[in-house]
Amino acid sequence: MIGKISVPFRIVVIFLYLFLLAPILVVLPLSFSNDSYLTFPPESWGVRWYVAMFQHAGLINAFWLSLGIASVVTALSLAVGIPAAYAIGRHEFRGKEFALSLFTAPLLLPSIVLGLAILLVFVQARLLGTVTGLIIAHLIVTTPYVVRIVITSLSTLPPSVEEAATMLGASPLTVFRRITLPLMAPGIVASAALSFLLSFDEVVISLFITGPRLTTLPVEIFNYVESQTDPMTAAISVVLVTATLVIIMLIERTLGLSRTIGK
Repeated sequence: MIGKISVPFRIVVIFLYLFLLAPILVVLPLSFSNDSYLTFPPESWGVRWYVAMFQHAGLINAFWLSLGIASVVTALSLAVGIPAAYAIGRHEFRGKEFALSLFTAPLLLPSIVLGLAILLVFVQARLLGTVTGLIIAHLIVTTPYVVRIVITSLSTLPPSVEEAATMLGASPLTVFRRITLPLMAPGIVASAALSFLLSFDEVVISLFITGPRLTTLPVEIFNYVESQTDPMTAAISVVLVTATLVIIMLIERTLGLSRTIGK
């Protein structure tokens, strides 16, 4: 029975992969177009728009801003998420379920709803159009992922290892620093990578927070697409997809994806 359905199943899987990869398969050749407007297939080929991308001052400035914000958000997400995940995953206390629900609540809300809520609060706090506002808004999105991934990573670690270290006279801080933290490293790396990518690529919430003097790369791309129809957006997309794949491949080669999120 299995042998009879294996071939159709493989065909279905191939079609699903093609369906998922179809946008990339279209964008990739478009990025090497030398035409002045989007046409598929391109009438001429070259790297004109890759060169133009690196010469566009607005995109370059937005890239450095997004890179800086994503780096700060990643560090703060880990600083907040790791202790919270450790407390929830390793200790029993009153209000534990409420704390978990509070940290993961942003995962349940659509981005447009969350962005509108943040906008209403930030108007009163005068955080619109500021770097501080962007960092806080991105933290609201990224911290739940850190908490969830680290809790999952902790669930695969046997508590007996920490208990053995405690029985040998190690203090709680020493146990965490020398036993728990190294064992949590794959989950922490995965959390850091995901937080960075989420912050760097966030566009919906950033649209509510940014202003004319403060624009992240996704927002700059969004504004560019509204006014231009040339293939430079395809070139930018290829570069961003390639960078994301490189990060994922580095994690897989160094730690393994199954270890980073728990088996």
